[in-house]
Amino acid sequence: MKLTRKNVEHVALLARLRLTEQEIELFATQLTKILGYVEKLNELDTDQVEPLFHVVSLHNVFREDKVTPSLPLEKALQNAPDKFQGCFKVPKILD
Repeated sequence: MKLTRKNVEHVALLARLRLTEQEIELFATQLTKILGYVEKLNELDTDQVEPLFHVVSLHNVFREDKVTPSLPLEKALQNAPDKFQGCFKVPKILD
């Protein structure tokens, strides 16, 4: 498949790109080569290949949730510029 100048201009419009004449010609050539490569991939027999979302078998490794001591209140608030009843006091941002 050969991409035309009109195809490249359409994609550029969708992507909100301004392309020079040289860029349009360059991208038409480059995108045509990319599509040619994808067409070659379509020739492969993939009937026996299972669909997958990643080429490496991955699984999540979660640590066990354990209750641990947290930071003491005094230590957590020691550098706070302003405190109120054991909490950080911040400026009001809602009207």
